[in-house]
Amino acid sequence: MNAFVAVVLASLISRLGYQMARSPVLPAFATDLGAGPELLGVIVAASTITGVFFKLPAGTLSDMLGRKRMMVLGALFFAFPPFLYPFVDDPYSLLVLRFLHGFATAVFSPVAAAYVAGLGEQRRGERLGWFASANDIGATSGPMLGGFILYFTASYPVTYLTVGALGILTLVIVLLLPEVEATRSRETKTFGERFAQFRQGVAEVLSEPPILIASSIEAVMYFGYAAFLGFLPIYAMRAGLNNAEIALVLGAQLGAAMLVKPLAGTFSDRLGRKRVIIVGLLFCIVALPLIFRSEGFAAFALTSAMLGIGVGAVTPVTNALIADLASARRLGAAMGVFGTIFDFGEAMGPIVAGFLIGSMGFTATFDVLAAMTLAATVMLAFAVKEPKPVNDR
Repeated sequence: MNAFVAVVLASLISRLGYQMARSPVLPAFATDLGAGPELLGVIVAASTITGVFFKLPAGTLSDMLGRKRMMVLGALFFAFPPFLYPFVDDPYSLLVLRFLHGFATAVFSPVAAAYVAGLGEQRRGERLGWFASANDIGATSGPMLGGFILYFTASYPVTYLTVGALGILTLVIVLLLPEVEATRSRETKTFGERFAQFRQGVAEVLSEPPILIASSIEAVMYFGYAAFLGFLPIYAMRAGLNNAEIALVLGAQLGAAMLVKPLAGTFSDRLGRKRVIIVGLLFCIVALPLIFRSEGFAAFALTSAMLGIGVGAVTPVTNALIADLASARRLGAAMGVFGTIFDFGEAMGPIVAGFLIGSMGFTATFDVLAAMTLAATVMLAFAVKEPKPVNDR
């Protein structure tokens, strides 16, 4: 099987199952177990917190051990933790399980991105855009499928057992994935030599301010986006939507992102990364306050799609920017640093939002998150030098 096709297929299926386990099923499950807004925010963020601590070492280790080995490890966490959800009967057990399940994307995601980026410099932004868009086919289908299963069966166990079946399929595909020659470790090294290589790779990446700036911009965007994913189901239920309608609203957001991502990647190859990122951030700034003022299914779907356009414009372009800035031999470390920083934003978003919602309500909370995104946009516009357009032709 073609290497690019194989990794895209594995990522698509893993994302399908992983997103089924999240919104809207997870917030509803946690709420039914008795979690309040503050604890709900922590539960939603738990799997991302795992990524904060483990994406960087996973990406860097893939530079030394090979991409496939690390992707197999990540696939194991897609395959087996979902079968534990039916045994959960309190919100704190759910919190622990979410930390465990988070190892799946913490290990798999940065390595898969590095695998794709390492397939060649030519048309890298376009390739990453299609890769991200294919992932979003799974991400779009996941919430809708999970919401519909929950709506028609009223069964959390059935939903999570389906997630586990998809995880096993992901593991099988990854085991068959070809290792790209450029990503193989060619030398046998001692543990001390490998640790020194690990430390050197991280140090080189952390010494590049543009990598840190690009990662921080993504982190701020994900701060608001993750809060949206965590609390939209609760707000929409209070506005009168059922689980099936909420699934469609989330599908509208992810569908818009799926359509925009390959276009954003291609435009950034030709026009430069910064311009496309700023446009995407502006869409997010407008959408977040509008979503949490919406009434009725149509308004929710329209404003969520607007947010999807923003997220779809930013995400593949920041990935491409990191790949442009990093050397080929440090690409895994760069993606790991990138994943760690934006995962910190994604993890903190639901936690902070949970406490803010408890004290000031939904509308004011998402006004604050939009203002934070605006501040990041201004910083990008005036404090970051415009990268040169990447012309692969």
